[in-house]
Formats: sequence, C-alpha cells, structure tokens
Amino acid sequence: MSEEPKITVRNFNAYYSGKMALKDVNIDIPENKIMAMIGPSGCGKSTFLRSLNRMNDLIEGFTVTGGMMIDGKNIYDKDVDVTKLRRNVGMVFQKPNPFPKTIFENIAYGLKINKLCKSRDELSGKVEESLKEAGLWEEVKDELNKSAFALSGGQQQRLCIARAMVVRPEIILMDEPTASLDPISTAKIEELIQELKKSYTIVIVTHNMQQAARVADRTAFFMLGEMVEYSDTSVMFTKPEKKITEEYITGRFG
Repeated sequence: MSEEPKITVRNFNAYYSGKMALKDVNIDIPENKIMAMIGPSGCGKSTFLRSLNRMNDLIEGFTVTGGMMIDGKNIYDKDVDVTKLRRNVGMVFQKPNPFPKTIFENIAYGLKINKLCKSRDELSGKVEESLKEAGLWEEVKDELNKSAFALSGGQQQRLCIARAMVVRPEIILMDEPTASLDPISTAKIEELIQELKKSYTIVIVTHNMQQAARVADRTAFFMLGEMVEYSDTSVMFTKPEKKITEEYITGRFG
C-alpha cells in the first residue's frame, strides 16, 4: 500500500460511558480511494465512521484515546475547529434525509451558512455543478423549486450526496448509503461512488458484501470492536488471512 494516506489511525480506542466500543484500531486510508468496512451489527463500524468527523462527540459519555489523523493532524486535538472538520468530512446517512425545503435550497443551504458564495449567480452555479456531479441534474433541473420529498428514495440519496459535496469536503463518509434503496437506485449510487473517488476519499460502511467487492479499493473487517483484517478488497475476498474473516465472508456467521 504505497499510496500516501489521507487518514491515519493509530492505537485508537473509543468508549461509550466507559464501555469499550473500539479497541486499538490501526489503519491507513489512502487518498482518492474507497475504503469499505464490513462486519456484523454492533461490531464498531458506525462508531469508527462517526469518529472520523467527531459526530460521536454529540453522545454523552463518549470518549477516545489514541490518534486519528487527517493529513497528519490529529482531529481530536484541543485546537481543532469541529465545525470546520465536519465541513471537510461530509456524511451521507443510511436513510436519505433531505431537509424540508426545495431541491435547490437543500443544496444551497451549506453554501449559505458557510458564506461560500458572493452572488446569487455563483450560488446557482455551484448548486448546478453539485447536482451534475451527483448525476441528478438532468432529472431535476426543471423542478428545482419542488420539495425534495417529491423525489424518489434513490434521487433523495443522490441529493444528499450532492448536498455533502457542495461545500467541497475532502472526505465523504457513507453509512450504508444504499440499505433502503431498490437494486436500480443502488447500482446508480455505486456507479456514482466510483466516479467520486477521483475527487474525494470515501469511507463506506456496508452490510452488503457484494457491494464492498464491487466498489471498494480496500476493505476492513471489524468484529467485536476490533479491526480483524484490512487489505486490498480483491485479496480480502479471495485470500483472507484470518479464518474468521473467511467464515464471515462466506456467510458462516453474521
């Protein structure tokens, strides 16, 4: 793994009110690659994902030890601006969660609150660019003033991806982004994820092993809060190092 890591995690532990949720995680995630996390429910995947933009800080009693670095800077240092961090590390959730606003306003929101546009024309241009990047522009360009809730589930999820991208983060986190979608919408999102890695580093949690095999460059297998194995996806799914990884991948448990 010769690529320069965008994210470096060293001896990282996470606790909920003193109860360990992640134990001694060490991982390097290369820039402009897709890293998938697989493992049974409750194994720490989502905790790890949400630690990358400090969303777990919002949970009372959540604490960490060890280092989680982005571009060499520990994001848990006292001097880190968490608002800035979350702008740089976008998040897409399992269920599409558009705001109760128009399609246009959903995308424009982040630009407005972060004061990233000087004029209405610039705002419109960035909204269009982001919708194009998410593969949604052609489907919605004549309906920008309609409620985002009028879109299908798959379209709503692409809208949420566009909303995450519009403020130009460097990393996008995705927590089972296709779990609630039909196969056609899932295929579109997977295609989009592959396209996005040209511009972003992507970390995705998935319960769908085939999805990890299709989209990810690297895959990490988590079990009971520990990262059991981490390798190139092709290696993980053909020649896993650990017997327990093989048993999970072949469906013997989980």
